[in-house]
Amino acid sequence: MTTFWAAIFVFGILIFFHELGHFAVAKAVGIKVYEFSLGFGPKLVGVLRSGTVYNLRLLPLGGYVRMAGMDPEDKEAVQGERFGDKSVMQRMAVIAAGPVMNFVLAWLLFAIILVSLGGDPIADSTSIKDVVPGSPAQQVGLQEGDEIYSIEGQKVAGWQDITSAIHQRPGQETDLVVLRGGQQVEYQVTPETAEEGRGVIGIYPYRESVNPLLAMTMGIKLTGQTVYNIIYFIGQMFTGRVPADLGGPVRIVYEIDRAVESGVLFLLQLAAFLSINLGLFNLFPIPALDGSRLIFLGFEGLRGRPVDPARENYIHLVGFAFLLLLVVFITYNDILQLLMKNASP
Repeated sequence: MTTFWAAIFVFGILIFFHELGHFAVAKAVGIKVYEFSLGFGPKLVGVLRSGTVYNLRLLPLGGYVRMAGMDPEDKEAVQGERFGDKSVMQRMAVIAAGPVMNFVLAWLLFAIILVSLGGDPIADSTSIKDVVPGSPAQQVGLQEGDEIYSIEGQKVAGWQDITSAIHQRPGQETDLVVLRGGQQVEYQVTPETAEEGRGVIGIYPYRESVNPLLAMTMGIKLTGQTVYNIIYFIGQMFTGRVPADLGGPVRIVYEIDRAVESGVLFLLQLAAFLSINLGLFNLFPIPALDGSRLIFLGFEGLRGRPVDPARENYIHLVGFAFLLLLVVFITYNDILQLLMKNASP
């Protein structure tokens, strides 16, 4: 799978599940949906079904569900089918359904990965089953079947000890001793910085078999753990304990390219992580995002009347402009970092 098609797949599935959440709940509570679109810009293809136009647009960087009554100038809306005609709780459910579906997608992807890989690592095993191509582990010579004996002079008793030690050393040269053919071999490896600031070297353990039902349960646990780790990492960034590490579309495509080189399961793992990030980001109380709309609805529920629609739309417009500027800044920073990385020896 090429990077281009892999990027289309990842962006497409994230956007589809997010907008599907808004769409499905809107339909369920009786809101008229004019349009369900994947992408922005010129329409590539569209079809009309049951009063809703389903469009595929040129730029795969977002999507939207256009509902009756969302635009104050909407003159086509029929009484009872408009977004504003529904109760506060029903409207909050419509808005929240998008981010929720991103968490559902991550859960399903984690379950697929667990079934494919075999499940949890064997607790007392320290043997390497797979080494990621191009990873720090492969670059220094670690191989499948190597048994990790110690890290930084500390003997390890299981895979949990290995991950805990490696995760704490992003960017730091780390001494490893492995057993190969009964002989001890010493290595110095520098873990890369991965999601949530963790160190990784690109090795995977032997795993116990797992059935699909157990994988679904474990997928929920992994999704919850990832949500916690991301929130914790964001908190660390705001307190200055770790450097800010924001990535935009360019950075995402770069990571997709790396995942493609490592295989389909790595791509699915990245998609699950990005889906959780998208769900959390949309819940932030930033104008134009779902989190801000939920705050407006909560305020309406407390005081018994909505905020002036024109004023709310203006606030969301300002927020959208801010988000566009943020995307431009992050994209510039991503390109600069990639150029510096490629220029380094």
